[in-house]
Amino acid sequence: MQKLLATFRSGALFTVCLFISILSLAQTDSLVLKNGNVIVGEIKSLDKGVLTIETPYSKSDFTIEWSGIKEIYSKSKFLVSLTDGKRLNGSLQTSPDGNKIIVETIEGEKIETTLGDVVYLKGVKSDFWSRASASIDLGLSLTKANNLRQFSVRSNLGYLADRWQLSLSYDDLRASQDSVEDTKRTETGISFRYFLANDWFLAASLNFLSNTEQAIDLRTTGKVGAGKYFVHTNRAYFGSQAGLAFNNESFTNGTDSRSSLEGYVGLEVNLFDLEDVSLLSTLFVYPSFTESGRWRSDISLDTKYDLPHDFYIKVGGTFNYDNRPAVAGNTTDFVFMFSVGWSL
Repeated sequence: MQKLLATFRSGALFTVCLFISILSLAQTDSLVLKNGNVIVGEIKSLDKGVLTIETPYSKSDFTIEWSGIKEIYSKSKFLVSLTDGKRLNGSLQTSPDGNKIIVETIEGEKIETTLGDVVYLKGVKSDFWSRASASIDLGLSLTKANNLRQFSVRSNLGYLADRWQLSLSYDDLRASQDSVEDTKRTETGISFRYFLANDWFLAASLNFLSNTEQAIDLRTTGKVGAGKYFVHTNRAYFGSQAGLAFNNESFTNGTDSRSSLEGYVGLEVNLFDLEDVSLLSTLFVYPSFTESGRWRSDISLDTKYDLPHDFYIKVGGTFNYDNRPAVAGNTTDFVFMFSVGWSL
C-alpha cells in the first residue's frame, strides 16, 4: 500500500509539474505594472489606450490602461501601430535598461520605440471575432398626449484587418402621433479604408438616406478619397480626408430627380482618455461642381458613457444642411437621441 501511495504521489507530482510547464510555455506574454504587479497571460489587443489580456486564472479578460504599464514582454506576433503612422508585424519587449520598447519584425529588423508611441496592438493570427466589432443603440419614447410614439435604432458592424478596415452602419428613426404625418429617417452606409504609411489612408464609401423632413425618397452618395491622421495617440485621434463624391437624389414631393458631382472635405475627432467617457465627432462638407452655388454638410456628435458588461449610455445626434433642398425652407434636418446600447 505504501509503495502504491508513493507511486501515486510521484505520478501526481509529475502531472502537476508537466501542466505547469505547458502552461508557462503557452502563456508567453507578461506585463509589469507601475505598481509592481506582474500579470502573465495572452495579450489580445491594445486599442484606444486600453490593453486586453487573457489569463488562465480568470474567466473574464483583464483590461488595463496602457498608461499603467511599465514593462511588456511577448513572443507573440502582433500588428503594431505607432504614433508616427508606422504599421509593423512582429513581437515586442522592453529593452534591458527598461527605457525602450524593441519591436522585432517578422523580417528580423529590430526597431526601438517607447510605450507612449505604441497606440495599437492586435494578434496577427487573431480569429475573426477578435477582429470584429459591433454595437447597437435603442431608444423608445411613448407619450399619452396625442398618442406620440418614437423609436430609434443606431447600429454598426466593423472588421479590422492588417491593412484595411470595413464598416457597416444602419440608423433608423420613426415617429408618429395623431393628426400629424409620420416622420421617418433611415440611413445606411458602408465604408472602406486602406491604411498606408505615415498614417495616410485611402477611403471609399457608399451611403443611402431617406428623409421625410426634406422630402428625400432616396439619396445615394458614393465617395472616394484619401486622408491622414494628424494626431494618433492613446488619448485621441484627429484626422482629415478629402476627395470626390457622386450624389443622386429622388424626392417624394414631385421634384425632379437630380444628380451632381461634388467635392468633399471631412474632419474626424475621437477622444477616449476621459475615464469611462468617450467622444466621437465628424464633419463633412460637400460643395457641388455641377450645381453652381449648391453645398451640403453633415455633422455628427456622439458622447458615450461605459457601463459594466459592455453596455453603455449614449447621447448624440446628427445635423444635415442643404442650401437647395427639395422643400423650400427645409434647409436643415437634425436628430437628437438619448439611448442605451451594447457593444462587442
